[in-house]
Amino acid sequence: MQCAVLQFFPKTHVTYKFTNRTPDMRLSHEAFLWLQSQVEKLNALFLTSEEHDWLNSKCPYLKPGYLDFLRHYRFDPAQHVKLQYVAVSETHGDINLLVEGLWVDTILYEIPLLALISEAYFKFCDCDWSYEGQEENAYEKGTKLLRGGCVFSEFGTRRRRDTETQYQVIQGLKRAALDCQDCSGKLTGTSNVYFAKQYDLQPIGTMAHEWFMGIAASENDYEDATRTGLKNWTKCFGKGVLAVALTDTFGTPAFLKIFGQPIPKELVNHEASDTASNTQKVPTYAEIFTGVRQDSGDPLEYIKTMRKFYETMKLPNGRTIVFSDSLNVEKCIEYKSNAEQAGFKPTFGIGTFLTNDFKSLSSGVKSVPLNIVMKLSSAEGHPAVKLSDDLGKNTGDQEEVEKAKKQLGYIGKHWEGGNEKSRWG
Repeated sequence: MQCAVLQFFPKTHVTYKFTNRTPDMRLSHEAFLWLQSQVEKLNALFLTSEEHDWLNSKCPYLKPGYLDFLRHYRFDPAQHVKLQYVAVSETHGDINLLVEGLWVDTILYEIPLLALISEAYFKFCDCDWSYEGQEENAYEKGTKLLRGGCVFSEFGTRRRRDTETQYQVIQGLKRAALDCQDCSGKLTGTSNVYFAKQYDLQPIGTMAHEWFMGIAASENDYEDATRTGLKNWTKCFGKGVLAVALTDTFGTPAFLKIFGQPIPKELVNHEASDTASNTQKVPTYAEIFTGVRQDSGDPLEYIKTMRKFYETMKLPNGRTIVFSDSLNVEKCIEYKSNAEQAGFKPTFGIGTFLTNDFKSLSSGVKSVPLNIVMKLSSAEGHPAVKLSDDLGKNTGDQEEVEKAKKQLGYIGKHWEGGNEKSRWG
Protein backbone atom coordinates (compact mmCIF):
# COMPACT_ATOMS: atom_id res chain seq x y z
CA MET A 1 0.00 0.00 0.00
CA GLN A 2 2.98 2.29 0.60
CA CYS A 3 3.74 1.85 -3.10
CA ALA A 4 0.34 3.31 -4.03
CA VAL A 5 0.67 6.12 -1.50
CA LEU A 6 4.08 7.03 -2.94
CA GLN A 7 2.59 7.25 -6.43
CA PHE A 8 -0.58 9.21 -5.65
CA PHE A 9 -0.20 10.90 -2.24
CA PRO A 10 3.53 11.56 -1.65
CA LYS A 11 2.93 14.94 0.04
CA THR A 12 -0.16 14.09 2.11
CA HIS A 13 0.24 14.76 5.84
CA VAL A 14 -1.43 12.31 8.23
CA THR A 15 -1.75 11.30 11.87
CA TYR A 16 -2.37 7.90 13.47
CA LYS A 17 -3.83 7.26 16.91
CA PHE A 18 -3.50 4.20 19.15
CA THR A 19 -6.52 2.64 20.90
CA ASN A 20 -6.57 -0.11 23.51
CA ARG A 21 -9.95 -1.84 23.27
CA THR A 22 -9.06 -3.87 26.38
CA PRO A 23 -8.55 -0.82 28.66
CA ASP A 24 -8.17 -2.86 31.86
CA MET A 25 -5.02 -4.46 30.42
CA ARG A 26 -2.44 -1.73 31.04
CA LEU A 27 1.34 -1.54 30.91
CA SER A 28 3.55 -1.20 33.94
CA HIS A 29 6.11 1.60 33.91
CA GLU A 30 8.84 -1.01 33.43
CA ALA A 31 7.03 -2.33 30.36
CA PHE A 32 6.64 1.20 29.02
CA LEU A 33 10.38 1.94 29.39
CA TRP A 34 11.19 -1.26 27.48
CA LEU A 35 8.68 -0.30 24.79
CA GLN A 36 10.17 3.17 24.54
CA SER A 37 13.66 1.73 24.05
CA GLN A 38 12.46 -0.61 21.30
CA VAL A 39 10.67 2.18 19.45
CA GLU A 40 13.88 4.23 19.47
CA LYS A 41 15.69 1.30 17.82
CA LEU A 42 13.35 1.26 14.82
CA ASN A 43 15.66 3.74 13.07
CA ALA A 44 18.25 0.96 12.77
CA LEU A 45 16.06 -1.07 10.40
CA PHE A 46 16.72 -0.98 6.67
CA LEU A 47 16.15 -3.05 3.54
CA THR A 48 19.22 -5.10 2.65
CA SER A 49 20.35 -5.68 -0.93
CA GLU A 50 19.39 -9.35 -0.60
CA GLU A 51 15.90 -8.41 0.62
CA HIS A 52 15.55 -5.88 -2.20
CA ASP A 53 16.37 -8.54 -4.79
CA TRP A 54 13.98 -11.02 -3.16
CA LEU A 55 11.13 -8.50 -3.26
CA ASN A 56 11.93 -7.71 -6.87
CA SER A 57 11.60 -11.36 -7.84
CA LYS A 58 8.81 -12.40 -5.47
CA CYS A 59 6.58 -9.33 -5.82
CA PRO A 60 6.75 -8.22 -9.47
CA TYR A 61 3.83 -5.84 -8.91
CA LEU A 62 6.11 -3.60 -6.81
CA LYS A 63 7.54 -1.01 -9.17
CA PRO A 64 11.31 -0.46 -9.43
CA GLY A 65 10.88 3.16 -8.35
CA TYR A 66 9.13 2.06 -5.18
CA LEU A 67 11.74 -0.59 -4.40
CA ASP A 68 14.44 2.05 -4.81
CA PHE A 69 12.49 4.29 -2.41
CA LEU A 70 12.22 1.39 0.05
CA ARG A 71 15.95 0.72 -0.17
CA HIS A 72 16.61 4.22 1.16
CA TYR A 73 13.66 4.35 3.57
CA ARG A 74 14.38 4.69 7.30
CA PHE A 75 12.07 4.90 10.28
CA ASP A 76 12.53 8.18 12.15
CA PRO A 77 10.71 7.70 15.46
CA ALA A 78 12.27 10.82 17.00
CA GLN A 79 10.44 12.87 14.38
CA HIS A 80 7.30 10.83 13.83
CA VAL A 81 6.37 9.09 17.11
CA LYS A 82 5.00 10.71 20.26
CA LEU A 83 4.82 8.12 23.05
CA GLN A 84 3.70 8.97 26.59
CA TYR A 85 2.93 7.02 29.76
CA VAL A 86 -0.02 8.18 31.86
CA ALA A 87 -0.06 6.58 35.31
CA VAL A 88 -3.49 5.53 36.57
CA SER A 89 -2.22 3.68 39.63
CA GLU A 90 1.06 3.09 41.43
CA THR A 91 1.82 0.12 39.21
CA HIS A 92 0.16 0.61 35.82
CA GLY A 93 -0.76 3.26 33.29
CA ASP A 94 -2.19 4.03 29.88
CA ILE A 95 -0.30 4.76 26.68
CA ASN A 96 -0.78 7.87 24.61
CA LEU A 97 0.64 7.12 21.18
CA LEU A 98 0.50 9.38 18.15
CA VAL A 99 2.30 9.04 14.84
CA GLU A 100 2.49 12.11 12.61
CA GLY A 101 4.17 12.97 9.30
CA LEU A 102 3.89 12.40 5.57
CA TRP A 103 1.68 9.41 4.78
CA VAL A 104 4.40 7.74 2.75
CA ASP A 105 6.88 8.10 5.64
CA THR A 106 4.56 6.94 8.45
CA ILE A 107 2.46 4.17 6.89
CA LEU A 108 4.81 1.40 8.05
CA TYR A 109 4.72 2.22 11.78
CA GLU A 110 1.40 0.55 12.66
CA ILE A 111 2.48 -3.08 12.57
CA PRO A 112 5.79 -2.87 14.49
CA LEU A 113 4.33 -0.52 17.11
CA LEU A 114 1.34 -2.77 17.81
CA ALA A 115 3.54 -5.87 17.90
CA LEU A 116 5.93 -4.18 20.37
CA ILE A 117 3.07 -3.05 22.64
CA SER A 118 1.71 -6.59 22.80
CA GLU A 119 5.17 -7.99 23.48
CA ALA A 120 5.76 -5.40 26.24
CA TYR A 121 2.55 -6.39 28.00
CA PHE A 122 3.24 -10.13 27.93
CA LYS A 123 6.91 -9.69 28.76
CA PHE A 124 6.35 -7.60 31.93
CA CYS A 125 2.66 -7.51 32.93
CA ASP A 126 1.27 -10.97 32.23
CA CYS A 127 4.05 -13.52 32.52
CA ASP A 128 1.82 -16.46 33.48
CA TRP A 129 2.38 -18.37 30.24
CA SER A 130 5.03 -20.31 28.34
CA TYR A 131 5.94 -21.26 24.78
CA GLU A 132 5.43 -24.94 25.51
CA GLY A 133 3.15 -26.52 22.94
CA GLN A 134 2.86 -23.48 20.67
CA GLU A 135 4.35 -25.13 17.59
CA GLU A 136 2.30 -28.25 18.17
CA ASN A 137 -0.89 -26.22 18.64
CA ALA A 138 -0.25 -24.45 15.34
CA TYR A 139 0.42 -27.81 13.70
CA GLU A 140 -2.90 -29.20 14.96
CA LYS A 141 -4.82 -26.10 13.85
CA GLY A 142 -3.13 -26.14 10.46
CA THR A 143 -3.86 -29.82 10.02
CA LYS A 144 -7.56 -29.35 10.82
CA LEU A 145 -7.80 -26.44 8.41
CA LEU A 146 -6.01 -28.29 5.62
CA ARG A 147 -8.04 -31.47 6.09
CA GLY A 148 -11.15 -29.31 6.16
CA GLY A 149 -10.24 -27.98 2.71
CA CYS A 150 -9.48 -24.43 3.89
CA VAL A 151 -7.13 -22.22 1.90
CA PHE A 152 -5.57 -19.86 4.43
CA SER A 153 -2.65 -17.60 5.27
CA GLU A 154 -1.10 -16.42 8.53
CA PHE A 155 -2.10 -12.80 9.36
CA GLY A 156 -0.94 -12.58 12.98
CA THR A 157 1.95 -10.10 13.22
CA ARG A 158 0.35 -7.04 14.79
CA ARG A 159 -1.25 -8.77 17.79
CA ARG A 160 1.20 -11.63 18.21
CA ARG A 161 2.39 -12.44 21.72
CA ASP A 162 5.95 -11.89 20.55
CA THR A 163 8.33 -12.71 17.70
CA GLU A 164 9.24 -16.14 19.07
CA THR A 165 5.57 -17.14 19.17
CA GLN A 166 5.06 -16.22 15.52
CA TYR A 167 8.21 -18.13 14.61
CA GLN A 168 6.90 -21.27 16.31
CA VAL A 169 3.45 -20.85 14.74
CA ILE A 170 4.88 -20.64 11.24
CA GLN A 171 7.08 -23.66 11.92
CA GLY A 172 3.98 -25.62 12.98
CA LEU A 173 1.96 -24.48 9.97
CA LYS A 174 4.78 -25.33 7.56
CA ARG A 175 5.04 -28.81 9.06
CA ALA A 176 1.28 -29.30 8.79
CA ALA A 177 1.37 -28.25 5.12
CA LEU A 178 4.18 -30.73 4.45
CA ASP A 179 2.31 -33.58 6.15
CA CYS A 180 -1.01 -32.72 4.46
CA GLN A 181 0.09 -32.37 0.85
CA ASP A 182 -2.76 -34.64 -0.24
CA CYS A 183 -5.38 -32.47 1.51
CA SER A 184 -7.63 -30.12 -0.45
CA GLY A 185 -6.68 -27.19 1.79
CA LYS A 186 -3.58 -25.07 1.34
CA LEU A 187 -1.31 -22.77 3.35
CA THR A 188 -0.87 -19.89 0.91
CA GLY A 189 1.55 -17.68 2.84
CA THR A 190 1.96 -15.03 5.52
CA SER A 191 1.39 -11.29 5.78
CA ASN A 192 4.79 -10.98 7.47
CA VAL A 193 7.19 -10.29 4.60
CA TYR A 194 10.28 -11.03 6.72
CA PHE A 195 9.02 -14.49 7.67
CA ALA A 196 7.86 -15.06 4.09
CA LYS A 197 11.46 -14.67 2.95
CA GLN A 198 12.91 -16.68 5.84
CA TYR A 199 10.60 -19.65 5.34
CA ASP A 200 9.99 -19.57 1.59
CA LEU A 201 6.35 -18.54 1.83
CA GLN A 202 4.34 -16.21 -0.36
CA PRO A 203 3.85 -12.72 1.11
CA ILE A 204 0.08 -12.22 1.27
CA GLY A 205 -2.01 -9.12 1.82
CA THR A 206 -4.80 -6.88 0.55
CA MET A 207 -5.59 -3.20 0.59
CA ALA A 208 -6.42 -1.88 4.08
CA HIS A 209 -9.13 0.40 5.45
CA GLU A 210 -6.48 3.09 5.69
CA TRP A 211 -6.37 3.41 1.89
CA PHE A 212 -9.97 4.59 1.62
CA MET A 213 -9.89 6.45 4.95
CA GLY A 214 -6.89 8.50 3.89
CA ILE A 215 -8.37 9.38 0.51
CA ALA A 216 -11.71 10.41 2.01
CA ALA A 217 -10.06 12.57 4.67
CA SER A 218 -7.44 14.19 2.44
CA GLU A 219 -10.03 15.10 -0.18
CA ASN A 220 -12.80 15.72 2.38
CA ASP A 221 -15.16 13.64 0.23
CA TYR A 222 -16.72 10.36 1.37
CA GLU A 223 -18.95 9.84 -1.63
CA ASP A 224 -16.08 9.77 -4.14
CA ALA A 225 -13.37 8.18 -1.96
CA THR A 226 -14.22 4.60 -2.93
CA ARG A 227 -14.15 5.45 -6.64
CA THR A 228 -10.81 7.23 -6.31
CA GLY A 229 -9.38 4.41 -4.22
CA LEU A 230 -10.35 1.67 -6.66
CA LYS A 231 -9.17 3.71 -9.66
CA ASN A 232 -5.78 4.58 -8.19
CA TRP A 233 -5.22 1.07 -6.86
CA THR A 234 -5.82 -0.34 -10.33
CA LYS A 235 -3.61 2.30 -11.96
CA CYS A 236 -0.81 1.43 -9.56
CA PHE A 237 -0.86 -2.36 -9.79
CA GLY A 238 -2.86 -3.18 -12.94
CA LYS A 239 -6.16 -4.92 -13.60
CA GLY A 240 -6.48 -8.22 -11.77
CA VAL A 241 -3.33 -7.68 -9.68
CA LEU A 242 -3.69 -7.56 -5.88
CA ALA A 243 -7.35 -7.46 -6.86
CA VAL A 244 -9.17 -8.32 -3.65
CA ALA A 245 -11.30 -5.34 -2.63
CA LEU A 246 -11.93 -4.49 1.01
CA THR A 247 -15.58 -3.47 1.07
CA ASP A 248 -16.50 -2.29 4.57
CA THR A 249 -14.53 0.92 5.22
CA PHE A 250 -17.68 3.04 4.82
CA GLY A 251 -20.12 0.13 4.83
CA THR A 252 -20.43 -2.54 2.16
CA PRO A 253 -23.70 -1.15 0.65
CA ALA A 254 -22.02 2.18 -0.16
CA PHE A 255 -18.99 0.36 -1.56
CA LEU A 256 -21.03 -1.86 -3.87
CA LYS A 257 -22.69 1.16 -5.48
CA ILE A 258 -19.26 2.11 -6.85
CA PHE A 259 -17.96 -1.45 -7.31
CA GLY A 260 -20.70 -2.14 -9.82
CA GLN A 261 -19.88 0.88 -11.99
CA PRO A 262 -17.79 0.82 -15.20
CA ILE A 263 -14.11 1.59 -14.80
CA PRO A 264 -12.98 4.97 -16.22
CA LYS A 265 -11.68 5.14 -19.78
CA GLU A 266 -8.13 5.74 -18.58
CA LEU A 267 -8.09 2.18 -17.18
CA VAL A 268 -9.38 0.54 -20.37
CA ASN A 269 -6.78 -1.11 -22.58
CA HIS A 270 -6.91 0.34 -26.10
CA GLU A 271 -5.53 -2.67 -27.92
CA ALA A 272 -8.17 -2.57 -30.65
CA SER A 273 -8.86 0.30 -33.00
CA ASP A 274 -10.69 3.36 -31.72
CA THR A 275 -13.80 2.31 -33.63
CA ALA A 276 -13.75 -1.20 -32.21
CA SER A 277 -13.06 -0.03 -28.68
CA ASN A 278 -16.07 2.26 -28.82
CA THR A 279 -18.30 -0.78 -29.33
CA GLN A 280 -16.68 -2.83 -26.57
CA LYS A 281 -18.39 -3.13 -23.22
CA VAL A 282 -16.39 -1.31 -20.57
CA PRO A 283 -15.89 -3.65 -17.59
CA THR A 284 -16.97 -2.75 -14.08
CA TYR A 285 -14.70 -2.76 -11.04
CA ALA A 286 -16.50 -5.91 -9.93
CA GLU A 287 -15.32 -7.61 -13.12
CA ILE A 288 -11.65 -6.60 -12.92
CA PHE A 289 -11.31 -7.38 -9.20
CA THR A 290 -11.06 -11.10 -8.50
CA GLY A 291 -12.92 -10.90 -5.23
CA VAL A 292 -13.65 -9.14 -1.96
CA ARG A 293 -12.58 -9.23 1.68
CA GLN A 294 -14.98 -9.54 4.63
CA ASP A 295 -13.64 -7.90 7.79
CA SER A 296 -16.67 -6.89 9.90
CA GLY A 297 -20.29 -7.76 10.51
CA ASP A 298 -21.99 -11.12 10.07
CA PRO A 299 -19.97 -13.26 7.60
CA LEU A 300 -22.99 -15.40 6.65
CA GLU A 301 -25.05 -12.31 5.81
CA TYR A 302 -22.08 -10.97 3.86
CA ILE A 303 -22.06 -14.10 1.70
CA LYS A 304 -25.73 -13.53 0.87
CA THR A 305 -25.11 -9.85 0.11
CA MET A 306 -22.25 -10.61 -2.27
CA ARG A 307 -24.15 -13.46 -3.94
CA LYS A 308 -27.05 -11.12 -4.67
CA PHE A 309 -24.67 -8.41 -5.91
CA TYR A 310 -22.80 -10.67 -8.34
CA GLU A 311 -26.07 -12.16 -9.61
CA THR A 312 -27.37 -8.65 -10.28
CA MET A 313 -24.12 -7.91 -12.12
CA LYS A 314 -24.59 -11.17 -14.09
CA LEU A 315 -21.08 -12.32 -13.22
CA PRO A 316 -20.22 -16.03 -13.07
CA ASN A 317 -19.46 -18.02 -9.94
CA GLY A 318 -15.91 -18.46 -8.73
CA ARG A 319 -15.17 -15.05 -7.21
CA THR A 320 -13.04 -15.01 -4.07
CA ILE A 321 -14.13 -13.98 -0.58
CA VAL A 322 -11.27 -13.48 1.87
CA PHE A 323 -12.51 -13.79 5.46
CA SER A 324 -10.27 -12.04 8.01
CA ASP A 325 -12.33 -11.12 11.07
CA SER A 326 -11.67 -12.98 14.36
CA LEU A 327 -11.36 -16.44 12.86
CA ASN A 328 -10.79 -19.88 14.34
CA VAL A 329 -10.90 -23.38 12.85
CA GLU A 330 -14.61 -23.92 13.38
CA LYS A 331 -15.57 -20.55 11.88
CA CYS A 332 -13.36 -21.12 8.84
CA ILE A 333 -14.95 -24.47 8.11
CA GLU A 334 -18.46 -23.04 8.59
CA TYR A 335 -17.82 -20.02 6.37
CA LYS A 336 -16.14 -22.22 3.77
CA SER A 337 -19.21 -24.43 3.49
CA ASN A 338 -21.60 -21.50 3.18
CA ALA A 339 -19.42 -19.58 0.73
CA GLU A 340 -18.91 -22.57 -1.54
CA GLN A 341 -22.64 -23.31 -1.59
CA ALA A 342 -23.11 -19.73 -2.81
CA GLY A 343 -20.58 -20.20 -5.61
CA PHE A 344 -17.56 -18.49 -4.06
CA LYS A 345 -13.94 -19.50 -3.53
CA PRO A 346 -13.32 -18.77 0.17
CA THR A 347 -9.90 -18.06 1.62
CA PHE A 348 -8.94 -17.04 5.14
CA GLY A 349 -6.47 -14.65 6.74
CA ILE A 350 -6.03 -15.93 10.30
CA GLY A 351 -4.26 -13.76 12.86
CA THR A 352 -4.61 -13.61 16.63
CA PHE A 353 -6.07 -17.13 16.89
CA LEU A 354 -2.71 -18.41 15.66
CA THR A 355 -0.15 -16.02 17.16
CA ASN A 356 -1.68 -15.18 20.55
CA ASP A 357 -3.56 -18.26 21.74
CA PHE A 358 -2.31 -19.19 25.22
CA LYS A 359 -3.57 -20.51 28.55
CA SER A 360 -2.64 -19.25 31.98
CA LEU A 361 -0.11 -21.58 33.62
CA SER A 362 -1.62 -21.12 37.07
CA SER A 363 -5.32 -21.44 36.24
CA GLY A 364 -5.49 -23.12 32.84
CA VAL A 365 -7.98 -20.53 31.56
CA LYS A 366 -7.61 -18.48 28.40
CA SER A 367 -4.80 -15.91 28.54
CA VAL A 368 -6.60 -13.02 26.86
CA PRO A 369 -4.71 -11.15 24.09
CA LEU A 370 -4.62 -7.38 23.95
CA ASN A 371 -7.20 -5.98 21.54
CA ILE A 372 -5.25 -3.01 20.22
CA VAL A 373 -5.49 -1.00 17.02
CA MET A 374 -3.73 1.93 15.44
CA LYS A 375 -5.86 3.78 12.94
CA LEU A 376 -5.39 6.72 10.65
CA SER A 377 -6.91 9.64 12.57
CA SER A 378 -6.48 12.52 10.10
CA ALA A 379 -5.22 13.43 6.64
CA GLU A 380 -4.47 16.97 5.52
CA GLY A 381 -6.02 18.23 8.74
CA HIS A 382 -9.37 16.49 8.21
CA PRO A 383 -10.53 13.71 10.58
CA ALA A 384 -10.28 10.17 9.19
CA VAL A 385 -13.02 7.69 10.14
CA LYS A 386 -14.08 4.11 9.50
CA LEU A 387 -17.70 2.95 9.59
CA SER A 388 -17.45 -0.81 8.84
CA ASP A 389 -20.35 -3.29 8.70
CA ASP A 390 -20.68 -3.43 12.49
CA LEU A 391 -21.55 -0.38 14.60
CA GLY A 392 -19.15 -1.67 17.25
CA LYS A 393 -16.23 -1.09 14.88
CA ASN A 394 -17.02 2.54 13.96
CA THR A 395 -13.81 4.46 14.67
CA GLY A 396 -12.72 8.09 14.62
CA ASP A 397 -14.07 11.49 15.58
CA GLN A 398 -17.74 10.93 16.45
CA GLU A 399 -18.96 14.13 14.79
CA GLU A 400 -17.14 13.15 11.61
CA VAL A 401 -18.53 9.60 11.83
CA GLU A 402 -22.06 11.03 11.87
CA LYS A 403 -21.23 13.32 8.95
CA ALA A 404 -19.98 10.37 6.89
CA LYS A 405 -23.04 8.29 7.77
CA LYS A 406 -25.33 11.08 6.61
CA GLN A 407 -23.47 11.63 3.34
CA LEU A 408 -23.45 7.92 2.50
CA GLY A 409 -26.88 6.95 3.81
CA TYR A 410 -25.21 4.48 6.14
CA ILE A 411 -27.49 2.27 8.21
CA GLY A 412 -25.48 0.50 10.87
CA LYS A 413 -26.06 -2.91 12.37
CA HIS A 414 -24.84 -4.62 15.50
CA TRP A 415 -23.45 -8.14 15.10
CA GLU A 416 -23.55 -10.25 18.24
CA GLY A 417 -20.22 -11.85 17.31
CA GLY A 418 -18.46 -8.49 17.08
CA ASN A 419 -18.01 -7.50 20.74
CA GLU A 420 -14.61 -5.78 20.67
CA LYS A 421 -14.06 -6.04 24.44
CA SER A 422 -14.28 -9.84 24.47
CA ARG A 423 -13.17 -10.65 20.94
CA TRP A 424 -10.65 -13.34 21.86
CA GLY A 425 -11.43 -14.10 25.44
